[in-house]
Amino acid sequence: MSLTVVQVAYPFAPVGPDAVGGAEVVLTALDAALTRMGHRSVVVACAGSSVAGELVPTPLPDGVIDDAARAAVHRAHRRGIRAVTSGADLVHMHGIDFHAYLPPPGLPVLATLHLPPDWYPPGTLHPARPDTWLNPVSATQARACPPSPAILPPVGNGVPVERLDLRLTRRGYALALGRVCPEKNFGAALEAGTRAGVPVLIGGQVFPYAEHERYWREEVRPRLVNGHRFLGPLPFARKRRLLAGARCLLSASLAPETSSLVAMEALACGTPVIAFPSGALAEIVEDGVTGFLVRDAAEMAAALREVGRIDPAACRAAARRRFSEERMVGAYLDLYARLAAAARHAAE
Repeated sequence: MSLTVVQVAYPFAPVGPDAVGGAEVVLTALDAALTRMGHRSVVVACAGSSVAGELVPTPLPDGVIDDAARAAVHRAHRRGIRAVTSGADLVHMHGIDFHAYLPPPGLPVLATLHLPPDWYPPGTLHPARPDTWLNPVSATQARACPPSPAILPPVGNGVPVERLDLRLTRRGYALALGRVCPEKNFGAALEAGTRAGVPVLIGGQVFPYAEHERYWREEVRPRLVNGHRFLGPLPFARKRRLLAGARCLLSASLAPETSSLVAMEALACGTPVIAFPSGALAEIVEDGVTGFLVRDAAEMAAALREVGRIDPAACRAAARRRFSEERMVGAYLDLYARLAAAARHAAE
């Protein structure tokens, strides 16, 4: 049966094949799969997004994102959602602020919890709106969620492992990817590279939040010496080449990570991961097999010296076995069908 699914992005980050954030990458994969499989995909996202289905763009503010900017963008998102929900089967929401633009009761809503549960405002994980469901993206995150009848079993993230299986000659650099913000702790990755004598290349984006911009100015930019470089946002093709040629991926995140698409992408390229065991990163990296789990910059530097003994074939095999995009898409499509059918049955 063909479905019409309205996907609602976090309103401050563009979605598309070259998206930076994990939530945006997952939404892009689901939009492409729905369209490819003959379903109707409608995406409410900020202007500048690129989708396979139908885009309903909402304005992205200029300058720093403050409370006034958030309020204006949330109003625009609510208008965009109202304009496209008639005739839809389900709404799938991806933003941490989804509670601010939930549609009126009627359609089933699925909200994927891409971020740590305690980052959501109080009450968000116990929605008062009927037929509103939440899903974690890892077992680690599910265990951290408070008991709530709205929370469904996790749907693990996945990446296009076949497209990422690029064989290149390894070069000497380490790679770190993600949004440049305090919790991603790029400063520690740069410190580890300096200690080990390994250049660290950072791919990512500094979003216009005051705290993020201050972290970039004070903690990251001053450390871009000794061969370390900031590359900015990376399109998929360039990211794949850099991952495939890297000595390893570094993740010094301090956040209780709910998943790590970049770690999955690295493994799919045959590239080991050296990571702090933050949240679900300990689920993804098999210590001593597909990388190393470390506790601080000093241990990360030591692991950089040893990472050459990790077998790229073991990394690729783990990605194929555990992190395929096809598995993720299939799980979401099954969930969409079940929630839509239950809502139709309840309305009869």
